[in-house]
Amino acid sequence: MSDAKTALVISAHAADFVWRCGGAIALHARMGYEVTVVCLSFGERGESARLWKEPGMTLERVKSARRKESEKAAAALGVHDLIEFDLGDYPLHLTPDDKFRLVDVIRKVQPAFMLSHSQYDPYNTDHMYATQVALEARMIAQAWGHNPGEKVLGAPQLYLFEPHQTEQMGWKPDTFLDITPVWDRKRAAIECMAGQEHLWEYYTRVAENRANHFMRNSGGQSGGRKATYAEGFQSVFPRTVDEL
Repeated sequence: MSDAKTALVISAHAADFVWRCGGAIALHARMGYEVTVVCLSFGERGESARLWKEPGMTLERVKSARRKESEKAAAALGVHDLIEFDLGDYPLHLTPDDKFRLVDVIRKVQPAFMLSHSQYDPYNTDHMYATQVALEARMIAQAWGHNPGEKVLGAPQLYLFEPHQTEQMGWKPDTFLDITPVWDRKRAAIECMAGQEHLWEYYTRVAENRANHFMRNSGGQSGGRKATYAEGFQSVFPRTVDEL
């Protein structure tokens, strides 16, 4: 374990970390953070429609394509370690052993902060399930009685990144992060996700809209700090921050 600051992203599917917090990953990597991303599944069943439209497509071929996409995207963002659990999707389900494996990752990484999905998502229950698991694993990682002798987890913030239809999810951002300096990295990562090309421009517009909110909330139109691209997050726990 190095002395670098660390962060952990828990992503239900292989592309989620790209759309929703790729800027935060790239920005903190540039600050010197070692950012670990856990993809619980490849999104091979439910989030790879374009691939399934190709003749003769198989589950293993879809998973292979999604793995390659996520690895290229992670490299573009400067991810320190991409861990692919390959647990299947639609539905996503973790056994107790799978959860303990995630606890092991959390304790190894000792993140300064964590990122995962909104706590409610009626359109994609894999997403809210991933966050339920993230909270459960965070709790277990803090328990002195779980694998006594290991270094326990402190109290990292869990930030919930932006879902696809915020008004349906009860997601209310309380943190905006200017990702303008690393937008080129996020856009490069977005373009790695060929299986979901229909989302490229959508998430570019989201980042532009959040930049407007960043400016308004950093001082308003007359005194706010200008940003071209930003990401929004909702914190689960009270915050004491200098950066995420």
